[in-house]
Amino acid sequence: MHNSKSLTAYRPYWAKRFGVAPFLPMSRAEMEMLGWDECDIILVTGDAYIDHPSFGMALVGRLLEAQGFRVGIIAQPDWTSAEDFRRLGKPALYFGITAGNMDSMVNRYTADRKIRSDDAYTPHAAPDQRPDHAVTVYAQRAREAFKDVPIVIGGIEASLRRIAHYDYWSDTVRRSVLVDSKADILLFGNAERALVELTHRLAKGEKIADLKDLRGTAFMVPAGWKPDDAWGETDETVATKVGAGETAIKFMPRTPRAQTVIRLPAFEAVKADPVLYAHTSRIFHLESNPGNARALVQRHGTRDLWLNPPPIPLSTDEMDHVFGLPYARAPHPSYGNAKIPAWEMIRFSINIMRGCFGGCTFCSITEHEGRIIQSRSEASILQEIEDIRDKTPGFTGVISDLGGPTSNMYRMACKDSKIESACRRLSCVYPDICPNMDTDHAPLIALYRKARQIPGIKKVLISSGLRYDLAVRSPEYVKELVTHHVGGYLKIAPEHTETGPLSKMMKPGMGSYDKFKRMFEAASQAAGKEQYLIPYFIAAHPGTTDTDMLELALWLKRNGFRLDQVQTFLPTPLAIATGMWHTGKNPLKRVSATSEDVAVVRGGRQRKLQKAFLRYHDPRNWPLLREALKTMGRSDLIGNGKKHLVPAWQPDATTPTRKSALAASSGSRQQKSALAGRQPVKRDRSN
Repeated sequence: MHNSKSLTAYRPYWAKRFGVAPFLPMSRAEMEMLGWDECDIILVTGDAYIDHPSFGMALVGRLLEAQGFRVGIIAQPDWTSAEDFRRLGKPALYFGITAGNMDSMVNRYTADRKIRSDDAYTPHAAPDQRPDHAVTVYAQRAREAFKDVPIVIGGIEASLRRIAHYDYWSDTVRRSVLVDSKADILLFGNAERALVELTHRLAKGEKIADLKDLRGTAFMVPAGWKPDDAWGETDETVATKVGAGETAIKFMPRTPRAQTVIRLPAFEAVKADPVLYAHTSRIFHLESNPGNARALVQRHGTRDLWLNPPPIPLSTDEMDHVFGLPYARAPHPSYGNAKIPAWEMIRFSINIMRGCFGGCTFCSITEHEGRIIQSRSEASILQEIEDIRDKTPGFTGVISDLGGPTSNMYRMACKDSKIESACRRLSCVYPDICPNMDTDHAPLIALYRKARQIPGIKKVLISSGLRYDLAVRSPEYVKELVTHHVGGYLKIAPEHTETGPLSKMMKPGMGSYDKFKRMFEAASQAAGKEQYLIPYFIAAHPGTTDTDMLELALWLKRNGFRLDQVQTFLPTPLAIATGMWHTGKNPLKRVSATSEDVAVVRGGRQRKLQKAFLRYHDPRNWPLLREALKTMGRSDLIGNGKKHLVPAWQPDATTPTRKSALAASSGSRQQKSALAGRQPVKRDRSN
């Protein structure tokens, strides 16, 4: 299996002589100015092209440019015909296609399946600039434009849909996106290694149909295909039933684990049988550690979908290389002065690492980026701060974030590489923090201190989600964070207060939250600052009952929180929680027809009720909550006193003011901490 070669070890392609483009070209005129007669690779994306490493196409494009290839970009093409896909001519090597930084369905629809009114990745936040299932549509149009050009798909939509998966918006199990898109190969995860090797091998004349030895890739093969002689069947072939539908097929006696393939239940089977779907979800996630994961095979009709093991994580030097490429750090000039919200949000922020070992079941980070933390060097990060200071228009001296998927997992890793390679845990921090995990915050503390000492830097904020169960292990880190890097409010995500939902989320109990809250408040007081925590919570997550939501609402009231915007569980493709939601089974444990059932909230009315509990103070929710409380035998919580959750009276719908309605829901002046709960809360973990 290939992909162990360093990203910087390849001999550059001959076209490197053309030099570095100020922006990767989006038009033939730009190509001519660069002296190009064609592109080697054309990248198609559902996002606007912003030349910054936080945007996938820019990162991939600059990486391939550094390898010597001529890369063009078609951003947010008109997908109603193939014409726009001919904009840059025919690529010499392949089309690389992605939906963008988010799954296109998550981008376009809310948790209630309503079309969103805006798109943060589009100029002027204009909606409807990408199709549903964008990877599939773009790949089909590219094939129409040039039938003989190879098509490579990747990005988060391809990653999360690489096997048969439940699609919330159509309420059905769909085939792998590789089947529907008819692409030649799928690259999953952060695919720099596979992409660079694939591109160089195509440039040397290899056929894309022959590239079946790259980690982090998926491809279609005839039923029964075997990779090479070392995997060939012999008379000693063993096909062992390992559970509902899983077959471990060992092609030779005493075959090493690396030469063992797991056959998942077929697409047709998981579509028809929820138990097999849940079982497949469990096996898929258990085979996610690059150190011990086996190849996976899933039959689709008369062909097999073959997934090689996940990619080897990048080293620190490789991360520095990727993030240190010559990005323009701005939107493409063709957008003029158009505001692109996603760019405005991250223009002064820095990604210091990738990956997450938290394993939260509702989150898509681990399915895409993996559980092994890949960190940049201190020098690389500090250099980017200086680049922002010197090159980014509008910079006022405030770095908006030093973070990533989680702000405080920087440089954390297993204490023993052998243990890490053998581990099959789905989370390094649940149900408790693994004793083999090094949770030292010292490198992060040192980084913070050096970052704020850079001339011209007034403040460095931390805006990425904080893993507080890790933070409480380092009082020095909490003090450093609270004293210097909180801008009045700090976002953390308990997600729930009750054991039932938390166990299905793989999140810690409220004990860690309470401990962090005490440390946060003590550090704020010592620093002479008035600062507040903003907790995030999810309604209608699998395993959540109405009683759980009531207890959460009572906790919010006791602690003075009034949330303006709340999150209802959104089943994203491939997530473990999505498997629970679709099947009513728990993939965190061995799955069978008689195994644990999970309470699932599917009906619109019950989802609305659970969301209403999070906004118990909103008069529009009072009728629904009063009815539910009576049904639940909790009429004692209806009234106008401090002990009540909702009042017994309803304001005139045509005249209530927000101030009077909020006062009526409480019966007392809100504490200062309630201000934190009224801050807008908006997030999406799928990117």
